[in-house]
Amino acid sequence: MTQRSARRFPDGGAFRLEIPSVEGPAPLRAVLEEADRYNVTIHRVSQGSGVAMLDDDQIADMLDQCAAAEVELCLFLGPRGTWDVGAGAGAPGAATGARVRGADQLRYSVDDAKRACDLGVRCLLVADEGVLWTLHTLRSKGELPPELLLKMSAITGPANPASFAVVAALGADSVNVPGDLTIEQLAELRRAAAAAIDFYVESPDGLGGFVRHHEAPEIVSAAAPVYLKFGLRNAPEIYPTGVHLETVAVASARERVRRAHLAVELLRRRELLSEMSPKGAVGAGPLPRFTEVGA
Repeated sequence: MTQRSARRFPDGGAFRLEIPSVEGPAPLRAVLEEADRYNVTIHRVSQGSGVAMLDDDQIADMLDQCAAAEVELCLFLGPRGTWDVGAGAGAPGAATGARVRGADQLRYSVDDAKRACDLGVRCLLVADEGVLWTLHTLRSKGELPPELLLKMSAITGPANPASFAVVAALGADSVNVPGDLTIEQLAELRRAAAAAIDFYVESPDGLGGFVRHHEAPEIVSAAAPVYLKFGLRNAPEIYPTGVHLETVAVASARERVRRAHLAVELLRRRELLSEMSPKGAVGAGPLPRFTEVGA
C-alpha cells in the first residue's frame, strides 16, 4: 500500500486546484465565471503561450481579475526550442525539446521574467533548467522579487526522485511531473523533495491524453502538497493563441473548470474537501536550494 504523504502547504492544505492554458483576459473571465457557477475554488491559473504573446494591458487585466477573485496568475516564459528556427528540437530523439538555445534565448527569457515582474506577476512557468537556475539566482540576489514563485513546466517535468530533487534545488517552488506516473511513483517523488507537485488529473493530448479523475483521492494522498491540474483531452492545440483562436480558448477554459468540478465532487464524496487549501492560498514555503556557484 502506498504511504500517505504527511507534507502539507504552509496553510495546512494537502491540495489546490489549477486551471492551465488560460491564455488571456477572455479565457480567464470564462474560468472565473464557471468557478462561480460551480462553486469551485480555483487557486491558480496558468498560461502557456508565453509572456511575449500578451501586451501590458492584457497582463494588467489578468492581474486585476485574479486579484479580485483571489486567484494566483502564472505566466509562461519564452522562447522555447520547439518554436525556434533550430530544426534539432523536432528531430527524432531530440534532447532540446522546449529548452532554450544559446545565450540570446536565455536573455530573452530573463527579459520576459523582468517585464512580467515589473507589471506585478509573481509566478512564472519555466521549461528549462538553466533558465530556472538563472531566475532563482536573480531572485536570491534581489534582482527579481523575493516572493516570486517559479514553476517547472510539464514539457520538461522530471520523472524520477533524483531529477525531482534536482529541479527543486535549482529553484522550483512547484514542479509539473508527467501525467503517466503511477501513484507509487508519485509517492517516490514526494519523498525526495518538499516542492509542490503539479499533476494533470486530465492531460491534454500533447502530453498523453490521460484521464485519471477516479484516482484524484489517491493522487492527493500520495503527492501532497499537490496542485491538481485539469487539462483537456480532445481539445485543439491553442499555443500560441490570439483572436483567431479566442472562441476555442474560451470554450476550452470553461470545460476545464467543469472537469475540475467533477474531481471536486469525487473528493467531496470521499470526504477529502477539508484537505483543500483555503481560497487565495499561494506558495509552498521555504525550500532547500543549491548554493550559488562560487559562493
